[in-house]
Amino acid sequence: MSSYSYLIDFHFLSINPPKSNLSQLMLSSITSKIHYFRLRHCVHLSHLQIFLFYHASPHKNPPFASKPMPNPIQNHPKSNLFASPATTHFHYPDFQPATVIETLNCYANDWKLALEFFNWVETQSGFQHTTQTLNRIIDILGKFFEFDIAWNLIEKMRENPYSSPDHTTFRVLFKRYISAHLVKEAIDTFCKLKEYNLRDETSFSNLIDALCEYKHVIEAEELCFKKNWGNEFGGDFFGFNVENTKIHNIVLRGWFKMEWWRKCREFWDEMDKKGVKKDLYSYSIYMDIQCKSGKPWKAVKLYKEMRKKGIKLDVVAYNTVIRAIGISEGVDVAMRLYKEMIELHCEPNVVTFNTIVKLLCENGRYREAHKVFDLMTKKGCEPNIVTYHCIFMCLEKPREILKLFDRMIESGVRPRMDTYVMLMRKFGRWGFLRPVLLVWKKMEEHGLSPDECAYNALIDVLLQKGLVDMARKYDEEMLLKGLSAKPRAKLQAKMDDEGSCDG
Repeated sequence: MSSYSYLIDFHFLSINPPKSNLSQLMLSSITSKIHYFRLRHCVHLSHLQIFLFYHASPHKNPPFASKPMPNPIQNHPKSNLFASPATTHFHYPDFQPATVIETLNCYANDWKLALEFFNWVETQSGFQHTTQTLNRIIDILGKFFEFDIAWNLIEKMRENPYSSPDHTTFRVLFKRYISAHLVKEAIDTFCKLKEYNLRDETSFSNLIDALCEYKHVIEAEELCFKKNWGNEFGGDFFGFNVENTKIHNIVLRGWFKMEWWRKCREFWDEMDKKGVKKDLYSYSIYMDIQCKSGKPWKAVKLYKEMRKKGIKLDVVAYNTVIRAIGISEGVDVAMRLYKEMIELHCEPNVVTFNTIVKLLCENGRYREAHKVFDLMTKKGCEPNIVTYHCIFMCLEKPREILKLFDRMIESGVRPRMDTYVMLMRKFGRWGFLRPVLLVWKKMEEHGLSPDECAYNALIDVLLQKGLVDMARKYDEEMLLKGLSAKPRAKLQAKMDDEGSCDG
């Protein structure tokens, strides 16, 4: 059953009252699922109510095509973005922007459903979309390369004082263009920002950050430091101060993302030659570089250099040093640094504890890792999803993992998509099918639409167990959603055999 099929059943029952035991059983199933959500607090109750209200609405919009809807009536008292010819408007007091965003997050891997819900919540319920809800749908559309629809939304935003485009709107667009390697389109977008009064240093920093985040650091460096390169894009990029510490930190982090360690070192030295003042964040990034490049002892040396310069370390810097010193000198030394951190009145955060838990797990000290895990709550740092991931990695019994998974949900920590993927792959490697199907079912019950990694993890296990027909069903389902399926010889062979039989 899909993540929203039981809500469609609810819609069916709302139109056709129960006339048989079967219908009563369907209604009972829906009620039990509502109870499931309430018990585990995984999805806010208001979010669940939106699901029910949306899928039970007799005026729900039909599946949305990839073209924008026609312009609405101008005198409409609400937002004029997506008016619908439907005559009935539902009003629901709990339709808050945060809840709408949470619902859109559940449709993040199915842009058509996300856009259908986005339109429905306004045209049928009278919800006034905000800049934040619009930014979220633009992000989802960009993920699936639906940039024309995204731009139509941005143009509509300009007409509505309640949802004007902001820096986040274009930061999202930069991110989606560059993640698709459409660098010129991202730069062209920056050039257009004069029209929105947003062509400023913040937008420029967002563009450079997006380029560096998605490994287009060469282009970022050229835009910042080679002024003649930007002329081909028809704009003056160079009214901004690029010789500041912030821009250099962004580019340094970009080379870190690329894992070009030599270039990191050269750029670090170049900052000294240019006289760029290195701050706490510069050192934090470079310590992380040294740690990840297999030279944690150099990160510890940088830490000592910071202490000599009188740079006060924050919790982020300490977390990096604890990791580095734990790798180079052992977890016991890392624990001593943790105590020093507390003595200097730098309060540890959840990342600090996660770093220590991970170090203990990597050293096979699982009991101590569990003790730190239990200590976190006492110290006011509730374990987060990363903490649970560390513990999941060191557990070796499916029953223990599923028990901890339930504990995580009951504590209010919501699983991410990569949580489900990690568990399915872990069970799959061990040759267990039933726990994989159980995790998949929980993912659907929690209202998440699976991404391509989740589909591929499930299909791999099904093929491993010889369930080719079921695997093909999920393979076809993910293709219909526009997700990339891995080429699989077993599935292709099955299709070839069926084709020859039909012939």
